Amino acid sequence: EGAEAAAAAAEAAARRLTDAAAARAAADDAAAEAAAARDDRQEAAQRARRSADALAGLASRLRERAHWAARVRELTADAAEAEARSAACLDRARAADEDHRGVQRAADDARRTARALRAERAEVTGAPEDPGPSAPSGAEASLPALREAYRSASQLYEKVGVGADLRAEQARAEGDESAALAALDRLSNKVRTRAARLLDGTEGADGPSRQAAAARAEALVQLLEGRAAAASEQLGRLRGEAERLAPADGGAHIELPDELVPADAERARELCRAATADVAAREAALQAARETHEELSADHRAAQEGAGGFEEIAALLRDLLRDPPPGRAPAEGEPEPAEPAAPEPYGGTLAEAREAAAATRRDLRSRAAGLAAAEAAVREAAERLVRHANATRFEQVRTPARQQIRELPTAALPAHAAAWAEAFAPRLRVLTDELAQLERNRDGIVDRLRGLVESSLDTLRSAQRLSRLPEGLGEWSGQEFLRIRFDDPDQATLTERLGEVVDETTRAAVRKNADLRRDGMSLLLRGVHAALGPRGVQVEILKPDAVLRAERVPVGQMGDVFSGGQLLTAAIALYCTMAALRGNDRGRDRHRHAGTLFLDNPIGRANATYLLELQRAVADALGVQLLYTTGLFDTTALAEFPLVIRLRNDADLRAGLKYISVEEHLRPGLPARDQAAEPVHGEITATRVFRRPSAAVDERGE
Repeated sequence: EGAEAAAAAAEAAARRLTDAAAARAAADDAAAEAAAARDDRQEAAQRARRSADALAGLASRLRERAHWAARVRELTADAAEAEARSAACLDRARAADEDHRGVQRAADDARRTARALRAERAEVTGAPEDPGPSAPSGAEASLPALREAYRSASQLYEKVGVGADLRAEQARAEGDESAALAALDRLSNKVRTRAARLLDGTEGADGPSRQAAAARAEALVQLLEGRAAAASEQLGRLRGEAERLAPADGGAHIELPDELVPADAERARELCRAATADVAAREAALQAARETHEELSADHRAAQEGAGGFEEIAALLRDLLRDPPPGRAPAEGEPEPAEPAAPEPYGGTLAEAREAAAATRRDLRSRAAGLAAAEAAVREAAERLVRHANATRFEQVRTPARQQIRELPTAALPAHAAAWAEAFAPRLRVLTDELAQLERNRDGIVDRLRGLVESSLDTLRSAQRLSRLPEGLGEWSGQEFLRIRFDDPDQATLTERLGEVVDETTRAAVRKNADLRRDGMSLLLRGVHAALGPRGVQVEILKPDAVLRAERVPVGQMGDVFSGGQLLTAAIALYCTMAALRGNDRGRDRHRHAGTLFLDNPIGRANATYLLELQRAVADALGVQLLYTTGLFDTTALAEFPLVIRLRNDADLRAGLKYISVEEHLRPGLPARDQAAEPVHGEITATRVFRRPSAAVDERGE
């Protein structure tokens, strides 16, 4: 038993050992895996740290991006300024090079002049090889003067044998000298002093030296002029730029503090660089603000979209709340709801169902708005109907329909509209026929009135035509004494105006206590006045005067312009015109006798001979016989009449009657009246024969 127990224990120990070995192997594997995982984690951590460092570096660089951009702009500005300075230095170097070359040429010319002078001195006979320093004298002669003196002395020496030629040469030389002295005197002292100084120098030693010096001076002048032109052009450009950039009011764009006011150009450049950097920083801040604004705008749009979704959900909930829930009893006055049918499932997707529901809700809202508008229109029409029925012009109407319209509430009127329309249809047809008949009658009246108005206008034209004066009256010969002007209306306008006249007359007849006269002549006068339009009619007549000038005066000014005799003459002429017009209307236009006009003492007002002649001439031309009666014994006026009959006033005191008898002696030739016969009234008791002049008889015969 002990052995078995030991064997069992050994087996158990072996199993435990095996398990322990397996566990150790598993632990080793787990440790290896953990070590590998640790290494991986460490490597990942290192990579993460490196990435974090790189990102931190990038972030710091991004934060410094604005500074770098500003620095880049500053460096760009510095580079541009350096380029400008280098260009200026290059220009100065070129100018210095030109000056150096000029100095070099001047030195070469001086050396050449020295060699020429040495050669010339060697040619002079008796000149020392190495002359010492000459003693100073008060007035030293210049080298050209000495050379000229030497040349003159040589020529004089050669020509000493010929006296006449020498004198001629001397005279010519003296003339040249005088001309040269005169030209020299015309120059200023400053010019002569400068010329003498130049001649004393090396550049004035001989002709070639002077020519070379003049060429150098000309080149220098051209160079200086070019530089001056370039400087002037740059100055003008800068001035134009300054004027363009200057403010319109002449002040400054902005008031700067004292520390920002530049004292010189270098300080101005520094301030410009600082301002440029500040502007760059502000632009960077503006860009950042814009990016932030775009982000906020995107968030706002997202919020609006969410709000729209919530609004749709709220509309759906309101629609659901508006429908009564199932099982609720309807309120009083509401119809019994029908049994709801089982809803059919929607065959589309959820998005399509939402779109269909939204479209249905929009349609429902539009239909509800249309229903509200229709109800408002019905209410407005009902209110208009009530106001129409309550109008004062329908107070005499006692129909039941009007009473119902006035008494029923406005909301109940639409229910009776169909019945009222059916009841009013026959009456509407009758009234329409009556109105059509009245319109036809009105058109007939207007047509008749238009004919009368046109006839009246023709009468006015005939009056002007018949007032034409005869010949022999100076400027009045052939003139129309009466001038009537008006605008002829067209048929449409005339019909419209006459219709208004007829309507006004009809309204006056309907109104009570109307002052408008409705007789035929008044209606015709109003029609003529309406036909003539707003301008009316202008009537002018000739003004009688001693010289018969063709001066026309409006009839409205006759009382202010005409004298008493002129008024009487114009009245006689107008009467004669009216008499001729009456004869023309009666078809007697070819009959010369248009009537007789008795005048009661017209000579008392019109005793001027030219007025009497004018009256008789107008009356004779229009066929009117004038009979003047007067009690005045004005021989001048009476001499104008071919026939004068003197009358006497008699009175029968017993019968209380007054008679007018002929005072003159008449030739007997009338039959004697029987005294016993019955008295006859209208019997001619006196006659007088008047023989017309032969000229008048000939005119009558013609």
